[in-house]
Amino acid sequence: MIVIADGGSTKTNWCLINEAGRKIYFNTEGYNPYFSKGEYIVKSLNETLPDHLEREKLTAVYYYGAGCSTPANVKIVADAMQLIFTNATIFVGHDLLASSRALLGNEPGFAAILGTGTNSCLYDGSEITMNIDSLGYFLGDEGSGSYIGKRILSDYMKGYMPKGLREAFYDNYALTNEDIFDNIYNKPLPNRFCASFSKFLYDFKDNYEDYAFATIDYAFTAFFEALVIHYPNYKDHKLNCVGSVGYSFRDILSIVADRYEMGVGKIIRSPIDDLVHYHLELAPKA
Repeated sequence: MIVIADGGSTKTNWCLINEAGRKIYFNTEGYNPYFSKGEYIVKSLNETLPDHLEREKLTAVYYYGAGCSTPANVKIVADAMQLIFTNATIFVGHDLLASSRALLGNEPGFAAILGTGTNSCLYDGSEITMNIDSLGYFLGDEGSGSYIGKRILSDYMKGYMPKGLREAFYDNYALTNEDIFDNIYNKPLPNRFCASFSKFLYDFKDNYEDYAFATIDYAFTAFFEALVIHYPNYKDHKLNCVGSVGYSFRDILSIVADRYEMGVGKIIRSPIDDLVHYHLELAPKA
């Protein structure tokens, strides 16, 4: 039995392939080692993994996660996973590699993540060959849910948001400026807090089309300016994208891509189904 997992900063999608070849899907929270340390990962998994999962029978765990881009961060996650899945061989890779394999399989191309955070790369059909660091929540992540959420919060706090939308925001969240500052500066996972408000904009986008379009257009334009256009010959590739933000606002993402003369390829919400297909059908056999 093997398990394949795609872990973002907010949620992890898992797929167990049992001895009969049946696929069983389940979710836990996300584990970004920049924010979640090993002890927390172990505690959370012990509390949230399904009871029917026979951990001791697993032979391999393929975990792709946000933040798993350095040897130190990979070790944090791998050590935690080994404590949970004691008899399994553990592979920990970056969620960007998972997205590339899900989007492109064995074909070369450009792949991006637009979810809670942002990432992008060139992929040669097997491995990532070039990655421009998005610099994370504080310094970058242009186009992501956290980037959009920060813009929404700023407009709300400064009074720039349309009046009716501002009232709807308060009706939904009842947040004061002091509450927002507390969540950003004093509480854990500020990136996840900010990213949660991109859904609010999606829910109200039909009633406030001009504001929603301007906000998302601004974020995706920043994504292209800060990252995409700096890849060599980027116009020769199609924009392939994984993530709830890219998928939910794919109409605006396509408009921005067209503005930069980049074709649009595959845009999906989650890579887990295509990632499972990759491991079962396309991955090199050991």
